[in-house]
Amino acid sequence: MPVRLRLQRHGRTKKPFYFIVAADSRSPRDGAYIERVGDYNPLTTPATINIDADKAFDWVMKGAEPSDTVRRILTYKGVLYKKHLYRGVRKGAFTQEEADTKYAAWVAAKGDRTQDRIAMLNAAKKEAAALRAAAETDKRNSRAAAKAAAAAPAEEAPAVEEADTTVATEITETTESTDTAAAE
Repeated sequence: MPVRLRLQRHGRTKKPFYFIVAADSRSPRDGAYIERVGDYNPLTTPATINIDADKAFDWVMKGAEPSDTVRRILTYKGVLYKKHLYRGVRKGAFTQEEADTKYAAWVAAKGDRTQDRIAMLNAAKKEAAALRAAAETDKRNSRAAAKAAAAAPAEEAPAVEEADTTVATEITETTESTDTAAAE
């Protein structure tokens, strides 16, 4: 019975939420599983991953083959690095204490990088919100200016009509004077 570590989809339409499970490779995607190892929510920024690293490590050491996405999750969480270190201990490349020290240093560095990434994403989110607010303010100001401009020509329109009538009167008077001069 080959075992795979894979994702089991939950959630509603267009709102996926996944369980990370150890399941028989012949069972359906959302079918029966042997053990739930963790969960994964790709909709949050950054994605939320809750995984029991010890359970995942045990399954990987027993020969469970992770799917592509679960492999990336296990790499991100350090489970595959822990497997790498454990294999070095078994081969005699270094001691268990050295492996534990290396793993602890890797986890600390990973935590720092993750916190920096979250801070950067939050700053970008705040900046985008400020830009949207500024764009909305500009839009409101341009609408107000357009309304003011639309109201201003309506007030000037009678003055233009009066000027047109004055010009028309002058033209008529000139035409009449020309007609009378021609008639004489």
